[in-house]
Amino acid sequence: MKIANSQLNSKRVTQILGVFAFAFLSTIFPGYAQNGEELFNTHCATCHKVLDNSTGPKLQGVRKKWADGGAQEGSLYQWVKNWQAAADSDPYAKSVSEWSPTAMSVFGFLSDDEITAIFDYADAYVAPVDPGAGVNDGGGQVGPTEEKSNTWVWILLAVVFSGVILAVGGVRRQLRFAVEESETGAAKDKSYGDEIREYIIKNKIAVGIGTLVIILALLVKGYFALNEIGVYNNYQPSQPIEFPHSIHAGDNGIECKYCHNSVDKSKSAGIPTVNVCMNCHKGIPGKDDAQKSKIAKIYAAAGWDTEGSGKYTGKGTPIVWNKVHVLPDHVYFNHQQHVVVGGLDCKQCHGDMTKETTARVVPVHELSKIEGNIPLKNATLTMGWCIECHGAKEIANGNLNTLGSGYYDEIHRRLSKHGKSLYQRMLADDKITVNELGGWECAKCHY
Repeated sequence: MKIANSQLNSKRVTQILGVFAFAFLSTIFPGYAQNGEELFNTHCATCHKVLDNSTGPKLQGVRKKWADGGAQEGSLYQWVKNWQAAADSDPYAKSVSEWSPTAMSVFGFLSDDEITAIFDYADAYVAPVDPGAGVNDGGGQVGPTEEKSNTWVWILLAVVFSGVILAVGGVRRQLRFAVEESETGAAKDKSYGDEIREYIIKNKIAVGIGTLVIILALLVKGYFALNEIGVYNNYQPSQPIEFPHSIHAGDNGIECKYCHNSVDKSKSAGIPTVNVCMNCHKGIPGKDDAQKSKIAKIYAAAGWDTEGSGKYTGKGTPIVWNKVHVLPDHVYFNHQQHVVVGGLDCKQCHGDMTKETTARVVPVHELSKIEGNIPLKNATLTMGWCIECHGAKEIANGNLNTLGSGYYDEIHRRLSKHGKSLYQRMLADDKITVNELGGWECAKCHY
């Protein structure tokens, strides 16, 4: 049966373009499903280890342990999503809740498939022989981990399949030339370039649309890639000593300013010295072995000998904490200005620390759900996030001198004397926001 040249060319070129398009779009829009290791590192590693007990019990074999212990079907998954609800409905879950005095976080946003992926990872995990810096030892991240990508796999597959298609196409091409030569006595040997040009001319509308789609995909990919530079959602570095804010600020009601005592006095909120920790822990050694081992690190840093009634040895070592909320060097931020003058609550930027088990950069969608917070959309700690907040944060409803603040009284006096028309425009909507007082000026935040 004789096959038309146009059919052969069109089909082969379509196959080649299809493979390239598939590989290209796979790299542009990679799958977003996280694997079990990524989910574990993001949500579990702060309190759990895979092979050993920590703040929470080890995760390897936890499904079998719950099943052997007589847990109700589905209770373990309910525990992950809301441990209190599980403890109320399942006696075994209630017994687990008494394992540690530290309350588990709630992960209602995780799906059953994601929870299964975490348990599958834990059950299959084997400790590495020589874990290096940044390698997970089954107890969470001990250093920076590299983001894994499957892009190179798709590129390799695209190259292999493209080679196969070109090889098969070349054989078919030579066979077609042989058939034409046998039937007509002569065959026109077209180059690949000639065939591609004919295909483009014949299918110029489809080719044009496809080209436009690829260009738009590149532009969209580039736009979102630029927006992600320097953005680390849910960043939570490891710390030399675990500090559960939920116990200190939540269960025990310790005010933020007790530890971060310079938050209303200076640019920096301050990291508490070990002496601040010892104010309480000199008399609180811990309730169980897990707590005692962590508090022992505080004693070592303070140089505190617990023998007898206790005494300082003078041989303390500094605690090197890892900074969580890191701003670029060219960005100026003053805690005192925001807390005292702006009247901003800590939870607007840091989240509800009475429920946080560790210090982290709380994603903007979580911050926006906290009662009393200004709902924002831009990623936490980005410039857009600050500008958006300055545009929405109201300083006063009405004249500035109604706030009872000497700072704003002075601004009111100056505006009333030298900028009446400007002041009237500010008060047109019966409120004054941060940006109306210069909160969007570049020099306010940049050196």
